[in-house]
Parts: sequence; structure tokens; C-alpha cells
Amino acid sequence: MAERNEEMKALLLKMKEETLKEIHKTLKTSSDLPSGEPSGDIYDQASSERDRELGLLLNDREREKLRNIDEALLRIAEGEYGICEECGCEIPIGRLRVMPFAHCCVKCKEDLEKMQAQTKRFEEDRVYNEISFGEEEEA
Repeated sequence: MAERNEEMKALLLKMKEETLKEIHKTLKTSSDLPSGEPSGDIYDQASSERDRELGLLLNDREREKLRNIDEALLRIAEGEYGICEECGCEIPIGRLRVMPFAHCCVKCKEDLEKMQAQTKRFEEDRVYNEISFGEEEEA
């Protein structure tokens, strides 16, 4: 178990370094964009805005990845790494090598995703029904 944790710690630290480089690269690219008066035609401006928004979205994903990596490193330090947070079973090393910051085994992750999908559908149906009933009341 200790050897596995050391392997995973090294992998997580490498991922963290690469993620930080990617964030810095994105920040540098966005800071290199001209500010102030818009330049070029409307298509150039739209393209620049799209690129800026995409950069911000990717940056958010990278920050989330960093947070997950830091949490996994903390679980290693606390001796809780590689244990499924749902069922308490050991997460297989194959899953950890693919997703080193995994919190759950594959079975529990699938169950959680099914439950989240059902909750989302229920919420969407509820909102749709509220809109439908609201329109009928106005008529």
C-alpha cells in the first residue's frame, strides 16, 4: 500500500506541475491580448471574445483539477488514499492510474452519476411543470 501511494503521489505531483504550467500559459496568453479599444472588424472582435471565454472556461477546469489533485495528496498524507468514500472498499490501482484523484470505485461512481442524472431530470420536470401551470393560469 505504501509503495502504491508513493507511485500515485509522484503521478499527482507531476499532474499538478503540468496543470500549473497550463494555467500560467493560459493566463499569459490572455494577458497578451490587447486591451482597451476593440480592434479589427466585428468578426475579429467576436473571435477574440470567444477565445477569451474559452480560456476562462479552461482555466476553471484546470483550477478544479488542481483542487482535486491537492485533495488526493492530502488523502495520501492522512492515509486515506485509494479508499472509496462511498463503500469503504479499496479502489483498484488501474482506476487510480487513470484517475489518480478518484474518490470512489467505479461501481459507486456509476451509482452516484445515475442518482445525479435522476435528480437533474426531476428538477427539469419540476421547472417545466411550473412553467406550464403558470402559463395556464395567465390564460
